[in-house]
Amino acid sequence: MKTESADILIIGAGPAGSVAAGLLRKQGRDVLVLEREQFPRFSIGESLLPQSMAYIEEAGMLQDVVEAGFQYKNGAAFVRGERYTDFDFRDKFSAGWGTTFQVQRAHFDHVLAKAAERQGAAVRYRHEVLSVDVSGEQPEVTARSPEGETYRVRARFLLDASGFGRVLPRLLDLETPSNFPKRGAIFTHVEDRTPPGSFDRNKIRVTVHPEHVHVWYWTIPFSNGRCSLGVVAKTEFLDQFTGTDTERLQAIVKETPSLADLLKDAVWDTPARKLTGYAANVKSLWGPGFALLGNAGEFLDPVFSSGVTIAFKSASLAAACIQRAFAGEPVDWEKEYARPLKAGVDTFRTFVESWYAGGFQQVIFHPNPSPDVRRMISAILAGYAWDTTNPYVAESKRRLSVLEALCAA
Repeated sequence: MKTESADILIIGAGPAGSVAAGLLRKQGRDVLVLEREQFPRFSIGESLLPQSMAYIEEAGMLQDVVEAGFQYKNGAAFVRGERYTDFDFRDKFSAGWGTTFQVQRAHFDHVLAKAAERQGAAVRYRHEVLSVDVSGEQPEVTARSPEGETYRVRARFLLDASGFGRVLPRLLDLETPSNFPKRGAIFTHVEDRTPPGSFDRNKIRVTVHPEHVHVWYWTIPFSNGRCSLGVVAKTEFLDQFTGTDTERLQAIVKETPSLADLLKDAVWDTPARKLTGYAANVKSLWGPGFALLGNAGEFLDPVFSSGVTIAFKSASLAAACIQRAFAGEPVDWEKEYARPLKAGVDTFRTFVESWYAGGFQQVIFHPNPSPDVRRMISAILAGYAWDTTNPYVAESKRRLSVLEALCAA
């Protein structure tokens, strides 16, 4: 069996893998990326957060993304019944980007992967990782090419950016149950045909079911008159509806008059898909010669569109650790990678849990919000979950519980 070598082997060419490749190429590393699919390929998670732009810029891919023609995004809108509120991410507590894009992930992910190739990373599509051995001095991966050839790659370091494929968690027995309730999503892309002025296309729109606080819909507009549409709920709620996934999604949309009216002229031309039990976790985010990036490690929930931002943050932290390690410096991966990454994830977790419990929804829809508090919350919704100068990051659980009590009073 042929054996190759590389400084860094990355499993997966999605956002985490491509940005990591760009960052590592800027360090001068020899980077090989193995991607199981052929790009472009469908992926869910189309609404970016402004914090992600800093990592795209850091990886040298900003021009590629800006010139790709994606839908501009400056905030998020929330709707429940007759109540409507929105956050402008340019008006936020934390410094940094206040705008970003809403993207068809098939195109966006391909843009990033091509940018990584332009910077000198080798990206191999339709190459599947079969096994991994991390017991030796260097990680060793066995992979299979599209032609069926099996080969080995020995790398100085291994990054798993395989997303929901979760290659290393599966192969190295790292998976552990998530403490999040089992939820599911049904989603599609439609030609939305929304009336002019009825829909702020510069914002993701999150609509809450009029009766069930745990059921919500996303509507993410694209630049071509189409949008991503989906519903998230406990699986027992989704299972009440019969028919194809498209018919189930259409029936659930009809239960929310404001959304049904907004999409009354939509053309449902793409079969819907479903995803259940998506929340995931692992025993450790790193091990001897490897680290897990983005969704390969932990995925919470899509409600605040945090997935791609967390993926980018993990790539940035891992690349910084690798740079120090290759310079001969000691690196404590738990202290310098896992804990910092989890700190922001835990901030998102606090707000996600409160969202489904209904408390954060009371905060969002409060009729007389504090402008300063709104700016702090806006920063977190914009992805700045690692900015500990924000009191709602530094003390997220305590601050949010106090705010919920005030809004409920």
